[in-house]
Order: sequence, then C-alpha cells, then structure tokens
Amino acid sequence: MSAFPDISKVTYEGPETKNPLAFRHYQADEIVEGKTMKDHLRFSVAYWHTFRGTGADPFGQATMIRPWDDGSDSLENAKNRVRVAFEFFEKLGVPHFAFHDRDVAPEGKNLAETNRNLDEVVRVIQEESDRTGIRLLWGTACLFANPRYVHGAATSPNSDAFAYAAAQVKKCLEITLALGGQGYTFWGGREGYQNLWNTDMKRELDHLAQFLHMAVDYAKEIGFAGQFYIEPKPKEPTKHQYDSDAAACINFLRQYDLIDHLKLNLETNHATLAGHTMQHEMEVAGSAGVLGSIDANTGDMLLGWDTDQFPTDIYLTTICMYTILKYGGFKTGGVNFDAKVRRESFEPVDLFYAHIGGMDAFARGLKVAAAMRADGVIDGFVRDRYASWDTGLGAEIEAGTHDFKSLERYMLDRGDAAGNTSGRQEWLENVINTYV
Repeated sequence: MSAFPDISKVTYEGPETKNPLAFRHYQADEIVEGKTMKDHLRFSVAYWHTFRGTGADPFGQATMIRPWDDGSDSLENAKNRVRVAFEFFEKLGVPHFAFHDRDVAPEGKNLAETNRNLDEVVRVIQEESDRTGIRLLWGTACLFANPRYVHGAATSPNSDAFAYAAAQVKKCLEITLALGGQGYTFWGGREGYQNLWNTDMKRELDHLAQFLHMAVDYAKEIGFAGQFYIEPKPKEPTKHQYDSDAAACINFLRQYDLIDHLKLNLETNHATLAGHTMQHEMEVAGSAGVLGSIDANTGDMLLGWDTDQFPTDIYLTTICMYTILKYGGFKTGGVNFDAKVRRESFEPVDLFYAHIGGMDAFARGLKVAAAMRADGVIDGFVRDRYASWDTGLGAEIEAGTHDFKSLERYMLDRGDAAGNTSGRQEWLENVINTYV
C-alpha cells in the first residue's frame, strides 16, 4: 500500500511550471560540462531527518504526521519504514540515500541482539535497493545518542565505550560494504570536551587517531574500497569538538598520518557555526586535496544552533557547485540533504516540497557555476591579479631561487614595491549577479 498515494513521480516540467510537485531546473539527463546533472550532483536523502525526524525540540513534543509509522521501536515498524523510504526515493528520483545504523534499526538489550536487528532491516534495504537501483551513498554509525557515549566514543575516558564504538563501526562498515555504499563518514558528535580541567586532550586525540587507523585497517581486511570521510563540526553538543572545522581536521589527519585515507564531508550549517562560510571550508578542503562530499543544508543567521534547513539560496548553491567543479567534481561523494523540514511543516507532502526545492536550487547553482566557468571572467581576473608571480621576481621566488638576503638586495636596488592593483570586489559581485 502506498504511503504517498496522491503523489506521482516527480518530473521536470521547466522554469515556467506552476506545479509545486515538479522540477523547474533539475533535469537528470541534462548535460552540463560533459556530464549529466544526475552524475554531477549525486543527490542523496538523509534517512535520519527525513524518516526519523519527529519535529520535537527542547521546548515541544513531536509534530510530524507520519501515517506509516506507529511510533514503536519494533522491527516490523523499522522494516515498513524502509519500504516507505524507498517509495519516497523513487518518486523523488534520487539515486542515493545515507543513514546512521541507529536510524534504520532499533538497539537491542545487548550488542549481539542489536546486530541481529540491524541485519534483519538491512535485508529489507538490500531488497529495496536491488528493486529500485537506488544505492547507499555512505553509511555512518551513531556514536553520540546512547548514554554510553556521554563522554564521547573514540575519545571517551572509558575504554569500554571505545571498544563498543569500535564494534559498532565494524558492523556498520560491513553493512555499508554489503549494500554497495561508496563511502563511510565519521561524525564526531561528542568527540571533544566540555571542560579542560577534566580532559587529557593529547590522549583523547591519540585515541581518536588510533580508532580511525583501526577502521582503515578493517576496511582493507574486508575489501571495502569506499572513501572514508570526516565531517567537521565546531560545537553542539560539546563546547569544543576536535573536528571543529576543515583546517582542524586536515591538521589532525596530517599529524596522525591519515591524510591519504580520509577526505572531508562538509556542511554549510557547520561552517556557519565555525564562524566560516561554506566557500571558505570548501576552498580549504579543495586546496588540500581532501574535498570529498557535502551535506546540503543551511542555517538561520538569527539563530545560534544547527537548524539544518533546506538550501534554497542560489548564491549558496552556485558557490558550492563552482568550487566542486573547480576541484574536479565528486568521485564517490555527492549532495546529501542533511536537512529537515521545519517543525511547523508536518504533513508528508512537505517532505517532497523541501527536497524538490533543494534539488532545483542545486541544479540552478550547477548551471550558473558552469556558465561562469565557461566565460572565464572570474578565473581570468584572479589569474591577472597574481600575474606578478608568473614571470620575473615572482616566478623566481616560487622556484626557490631567492632568500631574505637576495630579496633585500632586490628592494635596495628598486627602492620600493610596485603599486598594487584594485581588488575590484564590488565589480566582481556585480558580475556574479549577472549570472544569478
């Protein structure tokens, strides 16, 4: 029986359509820069928000109307939820989804029972995935919700919590492999500290690195060739998280000899909480060769927490796609809608409206970014701005043929530096407006 009986498969109807259940800009087989939109964007639905979100917040109870969900933690309810999810994926037309292990199956009274529960539900996911061709983008383990992780998982002062987390990730890697997942993400929800007086930071970071090396080793052992990701997030729930932003993650990966094994899964709302823009985070990751995937959402600038709203700002999606194209596009990652409908948007149809809007926004962002790249105005301006480094003194410095003494002699002969040219920020912003 259909969970969405009044909703047909969402199709492309073009910019002029007034149908709220149709795409205006996302046309899966449209070619942009030599690839289809589907292959460029690699859209994914986040199971945790879309099928486990309730609308509850610290000030109020659940609001979401979900006729297919009886509200229980039973295996039958979990399996039915999977079938509903795949109906949604099919009708929306997305090629991928992502989940935490605890999103899809309930915990049992011990680890063995929990694993059996997961296996039962994964069998249904496999059936639905085989039936539809919709595949897992990446899996991840929920190492933050259960009270055993109150002090963290890989960074916990309790070695038993570390061991349980290791067993949980082991199982999640196995099911990710079985489902053909193309990646695995580590989100350090509580890997950080609230108070340094009770924290051995070096020991915790050493343990986190050891944990990740174990995961890399086990992936090789079982033949999982998917990409590992770390997802930077600065705060909420801990005061300071060790994966606080892209630069902190990259430094950690280099320090602990993990840079060849993990890339970053970046999120706009996390960038905002870190005091950065998504463009900044993506450039930091891209320039280091570790830009892997993105969680597509945005925050409310008037609120100081992770609101995970659907992205509708074309400037934001243009920035994302311009940078992704600049660094060669997605390999195993994609655009994962780690976003939730508002507490006040509680009807099932709102799930469609939200995802359609986000997919259209990214499709427009892709087309705008491709047009900007084709014209080359932005790239040309940046190239000209750094022209002094292409020949003469600049080229010699970059080649390593100068030191402080030789540069002093150069400036003594010259007398003063050549004049600067304008940064043209306002003109550049005007140029970008002509595309958007």
